[in-house]
Amino acid sequence: MSDHTPVGFIGLGNMGLPMAQKLAGWDGGLTFCDLNPDVDVEGATRADSAAELAKSASVIGVTVLNDEQVNAVVAGPNGILETAEPGTVIAIHSTISPQTAVDLEKQCAAQGVALVDAPVSGGADGAKQGRLAIMVGGERDAYLKLKEPYSLVSDMMIHAGPIGAGTKMKLARNLLHFISFTATTEASRLAEAAGIDIVKLGKVVRHTDAITGGAGAIMLRETTAPIAADDFWYDIFTHVRGLGEKDLGLALQLGTELGVELPLGEIALERFADGLGVGRDNA
Repeated sequence: MSDHTPVGFIGLGNMGLPMAQKLAGWDGGLTFCDLNPDVDVEGATRADSAAELAKSASVIGVTVLNDEQVNAVVAGPNGILETAEPGTVIAIHSTISPQTAVDLEKQCAAQGVALVDAPVSGGADGAKQGRLAIMVGGERDAYLKLKEPYSLVSDMMIHAGPIGAGTKMKLARNLLHFISFTATTEASRLAEAAGIDIVKLGKVVRHTDAITGGAGAIMLRETTAPIAADDFWYDIFTHVRGLGEKDLGLALQLGTELGVELPLGEIALERFADGLGVGRDNA
């Protein structure tokens, strides 16, 4: 891909604005479009519509609110497809239904335009730092066309698979994210009942997760199938199971003593061994 390939960006909200600000440093230049007339990106050119933007941009990022807005920006009146030239790549960064991505990709392909679903992870701070993770579903050639300009925004771009795969990966990632948040509220209730300073506990959690990798530290295998006793990972995950079951049991005991309900803790203890692939039947 040429360093002079022009880039466009649509939707400059909480996530889109810092992404566009990074992309404004691309040698090929940036054109942006947003409904807010007051938003601006230094060094970039404003377009009045998605169709106008697509006249000059060969790679176009879209970060809008939902499926309806994505459909409108890509295929609606004054949308990208009204003017996009064959070979244009559209990257949808919004978290949408995988089926929406599949349907739009077919519509775009009929005009020789490539569409990928490319949701991001890392939040606004990650965008400001140029450290977003971007999960791309779609044709590999389209993915490769994104890599150079998006190196300004992301230090981890993954080709997740065919169209829709990027969104599916993002949904799995966010399932973990928000279940973890819910577990955090449960741990905080236990700590508070035990007279522990929750802010100090939070500092410990952030410190140790930065060292160990947090929940992602056990995502080391290519399958979730049970682990055979002669597998390399068997002893490692059996050790993890032992530590986890011991500590979960002690936490639940403390919760009982303090009158704090810990339903996620109970589920975790019940399912931990089988989830790791070293259930008690394999021990």
